[in-house]
Amino acid sequence: MTRRLGYLPALLVTTGLFGAGLLLAAVQSLGGLPVTGEADWSVAAYRAVFRSHFFWSALGMSAWIAGAGTLAAAALGTLAALVLWRLRAGTILRFLFAWNLPVPHVVGAWITLLLFSQSGLWSRLAHAAGVTRTPADFPALVNDPLAVGVLLELAWKEVPFVGLAVLAALTRFDRRLLDVARSLGASRWVVFWRVVLPAVQPALVSASLLVFTFAFSSFEVPYLLGPTSPATLPVLAYRAFSDPDLTARPMAMALCVVIAGLAGLVVLAWALLSLRGRGRP
Repeated sequence: MTRRLGYLPALLVTTGLFGAGLLLAAVQSLGGLPVTGEADWSVAAYRAVFRSHFFWSALGMSAWIAGAGTLAAAALGTLAALVLWRLRAGTILRFLFAWNLPVPHVVGAWITLLLFSQSGLWSRLAHAAGVTRTPADFPALVNDPLAVGVLLELAWKEVPFVGLAVLAALTRFDRRLLDVARSLGASRWVVFWRVVLPAVQPALVSASLLVFTFAFSSFEVPYLLGPTSPATLPVLAYRAFSDPDLTARPMAMALCVVIAGLAGLVVLAWALLSLRGRGRP
C-alpha cells in the first residue's frame, strides 16, 4: 500500500495535466470558446468531423503508420533481443543497442530528413557515386505517399524500446526449457513459437501497445516527414487549430477528443484482454 502511494504524486500531476487539457478540448469541441467568452453548445463539430472525407483519409493514414510501425518495431525488436540474449550481452552492448532512446523524436525526424530526403546525404552520395543522374532521381522516402520516412524514424526509435522490454523478460527465462524442448525433438521455430514467445508475450504486447498508441497520436514526426495528403489525424487537427477562422476551432478540438478516445479504446481493449487472460487457469 505504501509503495502504491509513492506513485500518487506523479499520477495526480499526469492525470491533472492530461485531464484538464482533455476537458478543455471537449468544452471547445462542444461550442464553448473561453477566448471569446461565447458559447453555442452543439455537437455540430463532431458531425462535421465524421462527415468529412478528410477525417477518414487521415484515420486510414494514422492507422497505417501506427500498424506498420508497431509491427516493424515488434518484429525487429524481438529479433534484436533474442540476439542480445543469446550473446549474453553485457552493459556496454545493451547501451550501444539503446543509446538513442533518450533522443527526442523531433531530433530523429530532423536526422531522417537530412539523411533520406531527395536533397539529403544519401541522395548526394548516390549522385556522387554515379548511381543517380541527379539528386532528384533518388527515391522519395520523405513526405512520400506511404510514409516511409515516418516508418524509418519510428523503427530507429522504437526497435530499441521494444527490444529492451523483451530482453528484460528473457533475462527471467529459464534456459533449461530450451534443452528440454530440443530433447523432445522440437525444431528451432517450434522452440521459439511454443516456448520462448509465450514467455515474452506480456512484455512484447505491452511495449507494442505503447508504440501503437504513440505512433497513432504522434504529431511532430508525421508533420515533418509524412505525406501532406492525406495527413494524419494529429496533423489534421493542428491545421484546423491554426486556422485564423475561429469557427474551425471546435472541429480541431473534436479531432483531438476523437484521437484521445481512439487511443483510450486501444488501451481499454488491452486491459480487458489482460484481465481475461489472468482469469484463465
